[in-house]
Amino acid sequence: MDKELRLLLDAVEDCSSASVNGYTFYTGTMAGRKVVAMKCGIGKVNAAIGALTMIENFHPQIVINSGVAGGTGQGAGILDLVIASEIAYHDVWCGPGTQWGAAAECPAAFACPIDAGEMAKALGAKAGLIASGDIFVSREEDVKRILDLYPGAIAVDMESAAIAHTCHIKGTPMICLRIVSDTPGQADNIAQYDNFWTDAPAHAFEAVSRLVSRL
Repeated sequence: MDKELRLLLDAVEDCSSASVNGYTFYTGTMAGRKVVAMKCGIGKVNAAIGALTMIENFHPQIVINSGVAGGTGQGAGILDLVIASEIAYHDVWCGPGTQWGAAAECPAAFACPIDAGEMAKALGAKAGLIASGDIFVSREEDVKRILDLYPGAIAVDMESAAIAHTCHIKGTPMICLRIVSDTPGQADNIAQYDNFWTDAPAHAFEAVSRLVSRL
């Protein structure tokens, strides 16, 4: 979203912009490396189109998906940084004889090309599986359904699996880094989410810069 992009762009130096396929891409440097940043928008379709446009026009060596995610109560609290060891769909099933989460000719979960545990230690983050689907997860029963599918899921969002899917098809490595904004299922969940945007310190997004410097 715009508010996420504004926080991220604070860490980009010598920033300039270009429009491609209806998206605005911001180029510059971060931690001494050339980067391209963009807002994909909410949901899997927006995320996939945005990732494909970036890959085919800017040819990144690696894609870093940053943003926010809901916690699942499995070890990550509000304002905690989480890094994906795996990413999976929680709303994809292609029928009998297939695994839940496995889109056609894709694995049931997309692995990230780093040692997530070691990177989490370096960044002060929590590592685990992130589950994605086209729903804003706000109810306790939604969290339970996702944890029944993926007991190790540490966070939920609406974009990461689609970006991972696109990167898998295009052969581009991907890392997913998210900040926990709320705890779905709790009575004050929406208030947590709303307050996050006021309370979240911009330095949390600087973790992306620290990550870039270590790649």
